[in-house]
Amino acid sequence: MYFAKVDKWHMERIINLVAGVFSLAGIILGTYVNSYFYLLNFLVGINLVILSLTGFCILSNILYFLGIRPSCDNKSSHP
Repeated sequence: MYFAKVDKWHMERIINLVAGVFSLAGIILGTYVNSYFYLLNFLVGINLVILSLTGFCILSNILYFLGIRPSCDNKSSHP
């Protein structure tokens, strides 16, 4: 059985957390406030598909700019 490392907050872990929070928020707000909030789930899904197909993610670029590195960051490949 595989368990992800949880000793620190690396980029992939934060992206999963944000995607989960947005999905749950979309469900809760869509149920109790307005059905248009279900679009949050659609946007999260589209972003995850784009990430898996192209490797591009807006949040990962923002996190990298803020100094958060991926779990498999190779120090020699970054200037």
